[in-house]
Amino acid sequence: MESSRRHFFVAAGVGCAAGLTALAPSDDKKDKDKPEEEVSALEDLMREHGVLNRVLLVYEEGLRRLHAKEEVGPEVFHKTAELVRKFVEEYHEKLEETFIFPEFEKHRKHVDLVQVLRQQHEAGRRVTDLVLRLSAADAFRKEGNRKQLAAACSAFIRMYRPHEAREDTVLFPALHKILPTKRLEELGEQFEKEEDRLFGEEGFEKIVDQVAALEKQLGIYDLATFTPKIPSR
Repeated sequence: MESSRRHFFVAAGVGCAAGLTALAPSDDKKDKDKPEEEVSALEDLMREHGVLNRVLLVYEEGLRRLHAKEEVGPEVFHKTAELVRKFVEEYHEKLEETFIFPEFEKHRKHVDLVQVLRQQHEAGRRVTDLVLRLSAADAFRKEGNRKQLAAACSAFIRMYRPHEAREDTVLFPALHKILPTKRLEELGEQFEKEEDRLFGEEGFEKIVDQVAALEKQLGIYDLATFTPKIPSR
């Protein structure tokens, strides 16, 4: 099954009938005539890491507000943890554990790294369990629980930044060396089916929209917010 998540349009030329001045086709007609180009399975995984990075930024802003004793509601942490659970842990990581890690273990490549990555997945799920429990409205009211919540989110961020960086720079590039192109294409199709099953059509875009909503709630959606204000000499 193909979806807009895995394909994007590229421009197609439109010929004119000889001796006639043809009217330009409508935008809808142009879109239907444009060929599609496939996005690789590895690019999908790295895009999903982009979602994870944005989730970590939401956690970081929530933590900043907690430490500064600024207003921040428990739903910021709870909704973020729910996104982590359903998109990162139950989808993205399951793809890695089901399709990516076994290939390295079978070929005896980066086995030690894969072992650590598996262990960190398990640790991350335990942290998410804790965040979900401590960010429930009743629990969040207690100062001791908020301190535990802050420690849990900090641990999650500290682990996942190097975790995803090692996958992006070591594991994923190495997959091209152990798998033929055809197998990578098959993986892309399997990823697509699983995404559609869990999130429906354009599921990735829906998840990105949910993360963006949290960013807007916290005032960190505008990318310019992160530009350092350094005066020129």
